[in-house]
Amino acid sequence: MFRIGKEELDALARVIKERKFFKTEGTECFSFEKEFCQKVDCKHSILMTSGEAALISALTGMGIGPGDEVIVPAYTYIATAMAVTAVGAIPVICEVDETLTIDVADMEKKIGPYTRAVIPVHMQGFPCNMGPLMEVAKAHGIQVLEDACQANGATWQGKRVGTFGDAGAFSFNFYKILSAGEGGCLITDNDDIYQKALIYHDASAVAFFGNQLDQVQQPLFCGTEYRANEFSAAILREQLKRLDPLVEDLRKGVEYVEDATKDVLTFIPCHDKDGRATNILAIRFDTQQQAEAFAACDGVLGTVPIHTGKHVYTNWQPILEHRGALHPAMNPFEMEQNRGRNMNYTKDMCPNTLQYLSTTVFVGLLPWGTGEYDWKQTDFDWKIERLRNAAKLVSR
Repeated sequence: MFRIGKEELDALARVIKERKFFKTEGTECFSFEKEFCQKVDCKHSILMTSGEAALISALTGMGIGPGDEVIVPAYTYIATAMAVTAVGAIPVICEVDETLTIDVADMEKKIGPYTRAVIPVHMQGFPCNMGPLMEVAKAHGIQVLEDACQANGATWQGKRVGTFGDAGAFSFNFYKILSAGEGGCLITDNDDIYQKALIYHDASAVAFFGNQLDQVQQPLFCGTEYRANEFSAAILREQLKRLDPLVEDLRKGVEYVEDATKDVLTFIPCHDKDGRATNILAIRFDTQQQAEAFAACDGVLGTVPIHTGKHVYTNWQPILEHRGALHPAMNPFEMEQNRGRNMNYTKDMCPNTLQYLSTTVFVGLLPWGTGEYDWKQTDFDWKIERLRNAAKLVSR
């Protein structure tokens, strides 16, 4: 969360004054869904409790289940892979390329007779190479679910990420550009996916509260409760108004520092540099030793992403060890329908990913602006000086 203030406090006060906290009694959730559709230019959206809830609901709506394989990148939060197991399918792990987003060439190699979908992840707000990816998916007849949980406001060639595939998922937790502490959203232009996801994410409310059932031609089935609340929606409506200016201020800061240090630092490539929605400088080194040394230099405050825990496939113990559910009969890795599926995971199965993650350093910045928590030019100049000093030390 980069910016929050009086507007959000006033929005919360509005909900409290109206005393309508439940989604189907109030107007905040439905208003946010309409406004988010307008912002990203899609037909349907469903506000939910988390990005993973949106992924699971989308996969359900897409008809993914036991017997199916879904390709996921080796660098993404474990929730992406767990969403696949949650619907009874098997995640197939593929490499990322030097941009740290899904390697389309390796993705195509991993497509097999049971592949039903792929989940490209716009990690750190860096857009995936959506043109070639969509061409491959279309050629093989597989569905695309975009994980845009870290990419609110990002675009690829001028089009919002999350809108290229059959569905998209966003997150609104504390660490995201739009934040209500927790939250998520599913978007799609597909009526069938929308109706099934709507039922699954909150079958009881759809059936018994308000007029949501009017939107559904599908028979009701048992789902779960990922229903959002009016407080979160009220906060997000105010956050959404700031989205584009905030993303622009983040880009301004990142580009300013990149331009001032490009003679001494090498930055990872991006499939659409102008479409990034990030506060991250991603710096590439020849060796992990250099990356570790640079990250530890005074004032850099860097992170080598190989050390980011459950964002790296080698730390997905429940997946690697085939513990897809607590009850054995619910574990997709033990299901009869999944016999013969691609689930032979090893920690060295994606060497390119491990190399890229070991030789990259992330340095976080704050948005360029005048707000209480924004950075001014003096802050960016201070950081530039520290980065240049660190580059000299590492190059010796």
